[in-house]
Amino acid sequence: MVALREGICPGLTEDFISALHSEDIRTVEDFVSCNPEELAQKCSLSYKALVAVRRVLLAQYTAFPVSGADLYQELLSSTAILSTGSPSLDKLLDSGLYTGEITELTGCPGSGKTQVCFSFAVNISHQLKQSVFYIDTKGGMCVNRLLQMLQTRTSNVEEQMEALQKIKVFRAFDVFSLLACLQHLRFNGLQQASVGGGSVKAVIVDSVSAVLSSMLGGKQNEGMSLLMQVAGELKMIAKDFNIAVLVTNHVTQDGNGCLKAGLGLSWSHVPRTRILLQRVENPGVSSSSLRTATLTKSSRQPCHLVEDFDLCNWSDERNSVSGKRKLENS
Repeated sequence: MVALREGICPGLTEDFISALHSEDIRTVEDFVSCNPEELAQKCSLSYKALVAVRRVLLAQYTAFPVSGADLYQELLSSTAILSTGSPSLDKLLDSGLYTGEITELTGCPGSGKTQVCFSFAVNISHQLKQSVFYIDTKGGMCVNRLLQMLQTRTSNVEEQMEALQKIKVFRAFDVFSLLACLQHLRFNGLQQASVGGGSVKAVIVDSVSAVLSSMLGGKQNEGMSLLMQVAGELKMIAKDFNIAVLVTNHVTQDGNGCLKAGLGLSWSHVPRTRILLQRVENPGVSSSSLRTATLTKSSRQPCHLVEDFDLCNWSDERNSVSGKRKLENS
């Protein structure tokens, strides 16, 4: 579903959209499904204007056949590749996280999922000078760690503070708060932040499983419905605003004792790319910072590729500059 917003169609002004919102019409699908004559009376809008906008939206969003070459050109013109800040992870991800897609990090507690999210947020806010929306669902946000990461990149205090200001933190400790936050971003936050050049390039949710896993299983039909609502909101944010979405998830064990991503089969279709993070056991060292990253789902790279990286030493200036160039050229 495509959200109704100013600029996607001639005649779709802010006042026009506000009038539609008063009748809880928020997407293109909602709008084209309504009777124009009844809608004109309810919203006090011109019937002629409604029909004209409806005709354009139907032409733009009705499913017509598109050639593979056209799709490839659209991909080249719209996609930006954002560095995670780690050369090893970027290599695994075929250069970084892609806008318009959902990427998932899975792993046991302490595997480094949150640290990777921090690195990604810092790299975008400092190197790329873009804003990040960070949704914390488990109280793991640590501004001191963000500052430490920034201090390895620059000694300039003003630059550090400027980068921190670009990381917008939201806290949502239950699934209803998460849904409300995502809907707010889709209908208001991202549109407002995108005025004048579109400065938001990433949304991070750490973690989706923290607010969903307890509601799944057994006969809890409501939990599955909420899971699909969260998935739908994340997909629309990624596609409608051409944003890279990064989420974290827990792991469980299958019948053979192998690790697999949590939240079940329905959720497995949501992320376009999935990486499993694991500790590297180092004899004699109680808390090693070494990790392995395994690509478990991808449409670009062969699965089961593995890269090693160090949570405490992954700042690479050449990698960050390369990521900035990719973004600026997109």
